[in-house]
Amino acid sequence: MTVGGLRAVFLAERAMLLRLLVARLGSVEEAEDALQDLWLRLETVTGGPIAEPIGYICRMASNIAVDRRRRGTRRADRDGGWLQAQAGAAEQPDAERALIARERLARVEKTLAALPERVATAFRLYRFEDLPQKAIAERMGISVSGVEKLLHRAYLRIHLHRPVSSAEKVQAGRLSPEEDQRDGR
Repeated sequence: MTVGGLRAVFLAERAMLLRLLVARLGSVEEAEDALQDLWLRLETVTGGPIAEPIGYICRMASNIAVDRRRRGTRRADRDGGWLQAQAGAAEQPDAERALIARERLARVEKTLAALPERVATAFRLYRFEDLPQKAIAERMGISVSGVEKLLHRAYLRIHLHRPVSSAEKVQAGRLSPEEDQRDGR
């Protein structure tokens, strides 16, 4: 049977093919789209005569249905993975927290700018470029212990330049007499 003959069989058996595709895909709209795909694929059929044209067309319809289900599953998996990877509303900082974070970052950057060059370099390589201390030591031509000391100095400076609340000072036992009087103790 030729391509023209396959089309004639398709048109004669369209209702049966639609029922087959609805059963496989679960939706009339999806089955109609699959029938359209089947019609377009019939135009590209090459080869000799087909002994069982209805069986051939039913097999093509089944293959189209399987392809559509697989695409749908992959699409759902991809979209579900995308949605899971997105941050939820609870994970997004509010405006106040974002402002506080920017202020803290500005203070840290100001402190880093005031650090000696070797200390700032070691800190940036370690924290921003994620280099291990051994690689930093090799790059700077010092020992790993030297890198540890530079990082300690950087952390100490950053920690000392951050604003400390009165509660933290009391916990650390560092409340000065003036601060004690001001707080009403």
